[in-house]
Amino acid sequence: MAKLKIKKGDLVQVITGAKQERGGDRGKQGKVLRVFPENNRVLVEGINRVTKHTKVGQSQRGTKTGGIETVEAPIHISNVAIVDPSTKKPTRVGYRLETVERDGRERVVRVRVAKSSGKDLA
Repeated sequence: MAKLKIKKGDLVQVITGAKQERGGDRGKQGKVLRVFPENNRVLVEGINRVTKHTKVGQSQRGTKTGGIETVEAPIHISNVAIVDPSTKKPTRVGYRLETVERDGRERVVRVRVAKSSGKDLA
């Protein structure tokens, strides 16, 4: 399990797969809803939508449940790239050491940065 550079809430773009003209998701951007570090996958809003069939049942109040719904499925982390906030294009991520003052003491922490422009991603 490698150190993941993508976190929940990041804006990412799909960089592999079928083009949008052919019904794929390549080039689409979305927000990361959840990260699964144990199998290196991320759940991205509006990306990799699949049809899920749920069995018809009955809730406590007597309403029918079930049917066909579309939900997002996880995509491998290597197939997405973080979007640089300034250029709105996919970029690689690096780390920079910064000193931060907490409780009156200075600490050196690693901060994620977009490699193309040097902007902070936090």
